[in-house]
Amino acid sequence: MILQVQNITKRFSGIAALENVNLAFAKGKVTAVLGENGAGKSTLMKILSGVYSDYDGQILYKNQPIHFVNTKAAQNAGIAIIHQELNLIPYLSIQENIFLGRELTNSWGVLDKKAMFDKTSELLKTLKLSLNPNSLVADLKIGQQQIIEIAKALLLDSEVIIMDEPTSAISDAEVEVLFNIINDLLISGKTIIYISHKLDELRKIAHNYVILRDGKSIDSGELKDMSHDALIAKMVGREIKMMQRNVPTFSENYLLKVENLSLKSPHKNKDSILKDIDFHLKKGEILGICGLMGAGRTELLETLFGLHPQNTTGNITINEVVCQFKNPADAIKSGLAFVTEDRKHEGLILGMTVRENLTITTLKDLEKGLFVDKKSEENLTENYIKTLNIKTSTQKQLVQNLSGGNQQKIVLAKWLATKPQILLLDEPTRGVDIGAKNEIYKTIVQLADEGLGIIVVSSELPEIMLLADRILVMAEGKITAEMRKEDATEDKILKAAISLNYE
Repeated sequence: MILQVQNITKRFSGIAALENVNLAFAKGKVTAVLGENGAGKSTLMKILSGVYSDYDGQILYKNQPIHFVNTKAAQNAGIAIIHQELNLIPYLSIQENIFLGRELTNSWGVLDKKAMFDKTSELLKTLKLSLNPNSLVADLKIGQQQIIEIAKALLLDSEVIIMDEPTSAISDAEVEVLFNIINDLLISGKTIIYISHKLDELRKIAHNYVILRDGKSIDSGELKDMSHDALIAKMVGREIKMMQRNVPTFSENYLLKVENLSLKSPHKNKDSILKDIDFHLKKGEILGICGLMGAGRTELLETLFGLHPQNTTGNITINEVVCQFKNPADAIKSGLAFVTEDRKHEGLILGMTVRENLTITTLKDLEKGLFVDKKSEENLTENYIKTLNIKTSTQKQLVQNLSGGNQQKIVLAKWLATKPQILLLDEPTRGVDIGAKNEIYKTIVQLADEGLGIIVVSSELPEIMLLADRILVMAEGKITAEMRKEDATEDKILKAAISLNYE
């Protein structure tokens, strides 16, 4: 065992996030750390990587007691972490982010920009990411940023690499690239601590497992000895039955019709991001959209929501009325709501309360004279806390202190409060545990049964195949296939996502 934790306890404002946790990680193996949101996984990883230095208990590293006072100390000892919440500086380049704090210099003490550029290019090539090292991180999609985080950890050449939800925002093709990299790391003797809510992918990569629940260590062992259902039962302490939708019925009329929708690139001499997109959506229908990273899935939802009016051509028709959105406010007035893929930066104001985040989209409706009617605001918040089963101690709790699943429910609630006709969901279950994921699935299906038209973008094919009544596949800004739920297979979807010549 290269790394052991013994009786680790960590408290925040007197509340135990971890309590007497005992775990061990084997050298040269991938150990999966499992548990629901709020189980204490990320807190433990922050202790192991030096983010938190104030805790009770002991860490043994290579059989020696060790206490990291900061992340630099952990890195110097050979422990690196890829955080679930991206730890990048948006207005620095890829190269500058990767080498921040460990810049290369020449014999004169001057920054060796060429050496850093070449090393960054090599890392990006290894990770199958075709980007210029001088590109600003702010211009990258969330999935590309996730891969930059992986590149930062690879640069350190660490002995223990902690990966906290490394595949939460990347597609299946990028996941395979990551798994190949992990296998290469294992061959060279590295140890991987791997946190993921995607149990199916863990079967492909992990050797061992450890389980946390409510801040306590519950179980550990070899993954091959545990069934899928047994793992879930130990994680959540109860049986989870995955949602199944009854066969839906749709009206014949189109709620949304999109014709010849194109989005020009803001950069000169670049191909269009979206090219002649045509599709429709019926009332009560769940339309799934999938494709590899860079296929244009997120840009399609952004364009529908009026985020790129200057570069958009084509027709968007809602309830037989042709719409031209100059901005998202126009889209909201026409009945659209958009849950973005990055809840931390685009969906929530982390320093504000549950109530303030949930009601921010409907303040005009809550006005009473010159002020917001506090009673109406409280009632609206309480209604959605109950409806979506949001776990919070009070409406005044800061959103940043909630688990990922509950944060996602608040983003969903704030848009449902606008009473939309069409709900756009971009990676709606990214970074949430299986229990919260199932609750979000049930909410999506219930909303569709009540008549909402829903478009879901997801990198998880099982999720798309579970939720969607009809599936569109995108590649290079075009729709390359359309299939009904009953006709869809992972093989068909992947072929369409990779090849523009798919028939």
